Amino acid sequence: MVKKNKRSAFGPGFLVAAAFIGPGTVTSCSLAGAQFGYVLIFALIFAIATTLILQEMTGRLSLGSGYDLGQSLREFPKNQVTKILIVILTLSSITFGCAAYEAGNLVGGALGLEMVSPISKKIWVLLISLVAAFVLSRKKYRIVEKFLIFLVFFMSLSFLITLILIKPDLLSILKGMIPSFPDKSLYLALALVGTTVVPYNLFLHSSTVKEKWKKKEDLRDVKKDLIASIGLGGLISVSIVVTSAVAFYEKGITLESGAQMSQQLKPLFGSFTNLLFGMGLFAAGLSSAITAPYAAAFASSGILGWKEGRNSGKFRAVWMGVIGTGLIVSLFDFNPLSIIVFAQVANGLVLPVASIFLLVVLNNRQKLKSLANTPVQNIVGGLVILLVCFLGIWNILKLFL
Repeated sequence: MVKKNKRSAFGPGFLVAAAFIGPGTVTSCSLAGAQFGYVLIFALIFAIATTLILQEMTGRLSLGSGYDLGQSLREFPKNQVTKILIVILTLSSITFGCAAYEAGNLVGGALGLEMVSPISKKIWVLLISLVAAFVLSRKKYRIVEKFLIFLVFFMSLSFLITLILIKPDLLSILKGMIPSFPDKSLYLALALVGTTVVPYNLFLHSSTVKEKWKKKEDLRDVKKDLIASIGLGGLISVSIVVTSAVAFYEKGITLESGAQMSQQLKPLFGSFTNLLFGMGLFAAGLSSAITAPYAAAFASSGILGWKEGRNSGKFRAVWMGVIGTGLIVSLFDFNPLSIIVFAQVANGLVLPVASIFLLVVLNNRQKLKSLANTPVQNIVGGLVILLVCFLGIWNILKLFL
C-alpha cells in the first residue's frame, strides 16, 4: 500500500512537462544556444518559475474548490455576459490553438523519424497521428500518464548525459542566469518563455489534479509532482541551450537546418547521433501530439459542463478533431498561417485572462478556505500576471510587426 501511494504522488506535472518539451522547445533552445551562447538561460529560469507558480495555483484551485479551471470559468463569474465572453474566448483559444500546435507537433515528430529512415515525412505524420489517437482511445488516464512520463525521461537522458560529457563552462552558465538582452535576442528570449508557459497546460493540469487527488492534504503531493516534473523539463531545456552553445556558438558554426541540430549530441553518441537525436525529436513531437488534444478535450469538457467527463463521446470528438485538423494541415501541405495567426491572438488573450481569473478566485476564502492565497502569494501571483500580460500583448503585436 505504501508503494502504491508513493507512485501515485507523480503524474499530472509530467503531462505539463511532456506538453512544453515539444519540437518547438527543442528548436527554440537550440537556436538560442547557437546564436547567443549561454546568455538567454535566464529566460528559461523565468519561464520555469512562472510555470511552477501558475500550475501550483491551478492545483490549489482544483483541491480547494472541487472544480477544475474550465469548470471554474463556467461556474464562478456572476455576470452572464462576462461568463459568455470568457467561455467563447477560452474555447476558441484552446481548441484552435491546440489544433494549430498539433500540426507542428506532428511535423516535428515526423522530421525526427525522417532523419533515421528513408520513409517520407507524410507517412510518419500519419503514423504518429494514429499512435496518438490509439493512446487516447484507451480512455485510461494512467496509461497516458505513464507513457508520457517514459517519453520525458527518454528525452532527458540524451541531453543530460551529453551535458555532463561536454563539461561546459559553469561560470558562463551562471552568468547566463543574469538577465541581459544582446542585439536581436528579445524575440528568442520571448520564444523560450512562450514555448514553456502554455495556456492549455493550465486546463490540463487542473483537470488531471482533480481526477488524481481529492483532499486538501494532497497539496503536498501536487507540489512534489510539479517540482520534480517541471524542474526536470526546465533542466532539459537548459541542457539543450548549453549543448547547442558548445556545438555551434563556441565554434562559430551557424545553425541552419533541423538535421544539423543533432550534432550537439555527437560527444555522447558519435556515429549514432542522428539516430538518437531523431528518436528524441520524435519523442518530443509524440508527447506534445498526445497532450495538446487531451488538453483541448479537458478544457472543453469543463467549460461546457459535460458530466460524463472523459467517457463522453463529445470529449472523444474534441481530441479526435484536434488530431484530425493537425493531420490535415501537415499531411496535405495546407497553408496553416490563418489558423496559427488566430491561435496566437487567442492564446495571447486567454493566458492573461486565465491567470487573472486564477488570482481572483484564489482570494475567495469562502470557496478555497485554507488553500486561498496568502498576501505573499498574491504579490508573487501579481508579478507573474504582469509577465504573462506582457507575453500576451507581445504574441499579438509580433503578428503585425
